[in-house]
Amino acid sequence: MAADSPDPAARPVVKRTARAILLDGDHLLLIKRTKPGEPPYWITPGGGVEPEDATVVDALHRELDEELGAKVADVVPAFVDTVEHVREDGARGVKVQHFFVCRLASMDLSRRHGPEVDEPCGTYEFVRVPFTRAGVTSVDVVPTSLRRYLDANIEGVRALLATDLG
Repeated sequence: MAADSPDPAARPVVKRTARAILLDGDHLLLIKRTKPGEPPYWITPGGGVEPEDATVVDALHRELDEELGAKVADVVPAFVDTVEHVREDGARGVKVQHFFVCRLASMDLSRRHGPEVDEPCGTYEFVRVPFTRAGVTSVDVVPTSLRRYLDANIEGVRALLATDLG
């Protein structure tokens, strides 16, 4: 098969997300999600790429503003996760989650807005955990593939923000 030919076994991408591995000094910023009748879990801030987002990075900035009233610096691609997904309209395929490591530049939780604030399903609690193996594994970070990636790559993730990276 030619390199530019489409893969006939490829699954359609039915959703894309932009998520932040958001560092504030020596801490990782997470959102503790608690939904009625389910155990809590911890997610990185971010969310779906919308049609009005020109790029995945634009979606990341919009989502961080909505969820945390946050601005970030040094946005660097770090990890991509692909999982089976069924959209609300029944379309089946995969969800591609783009994870970016970035530094927190500013945050004002009083500026939060959007569906998570206006029509919450459960609670969204902002938390900081030490950006260490012990810190990352002390909470149920999802997806599991991200938790494993972070546990194995603390030093590498920090290196993505090194001033000499270029």
